[in-house]
Amino acid sequence: MNYYIITGASKGLGEAIVKELIGKDNTIYYLSRSQNVKLEELAASQQMELIFEECDLSNIEQAQTVFTKILRSIDMQHANNITLINNAGMVNPIKNVGTIKKEEMILNVHLNLLTPMLLSEIFIKHMKNIPVQAVIANITSGAANRPISGWSAYCSTKAGLNMFTNTIGVEQVEGQGNVVAIGFSPGIMDTDMQETIRSANQEDFSSIDQFKEFHEKGMLRSPSIVAQIFVKLLSRPLDNGRIYDVKEFV
Repeated sequence: MNYYIITGASKGLGEAIVKELIGKDNTIYYLSRSQNVKLEELAASQQMELIFEECDLSNIEQAQTVFTKILRSIDMQHANNITLINNAGMVNPIKNVGTIKKEEMILNVHLNLLTPMLLSEIFIKHMKNIPVQAVIANITSGAANRPISGWSAYCSTKAGLNMFTNTIGVEQVEGQGNVVAIGFSPGIMDTDMQETIRSANQEDFSSIDQFKEFHEKGMLRSPSIVAQIFVKLLSRPLDNGRIYDVKEFV
């Protein structure tokens, strides 16, 4: 049996990834604040187990508790591989530094960086001495590689997530561990996050016209296409600590 644990999988790219993974040899846990009943009905029609765990992933204590419970419920003796997909993320606050509320900054850092770090910590501890293929896949962004006015929190947390992924790779190779960590940058997609970006204020986000143009000219990729690429990547030999970009495969 193949086990997948996906954060933020009730919509967008996470939902599309679940759809790609639906199959009789897979069991999927998805952590989210909201349940996707249609997704569960689709899984049931394929006789596949899709398990919803309600969780506010910006609440780091709750996220750790729910994730630990999931790992303890998995039958490791019959597992071929176990994959953690840290997909949940947020672009807000879209504001210049000096105008951001403390609570907004904390929420972004918790969801985009601290929760994936803590779940990865728990995952690696749990996987020690368990003879299964274990993968951590962190969904990142091209914003990790360049400063974008108004996106200070998003750019910084994604850059931090990339370095965290790189470092896990180095440690696992040096220590001959059994966990492979990768990052995956999905590019610009037609999701709720893009709607959030297009609804930002001009004074907070100087590049808003460019993102509106992406949408108007049909330049946003479908999450389903990106999910196909991502799931296919997971089936390949992976370079530990590497950050992959969707542009490598299209």
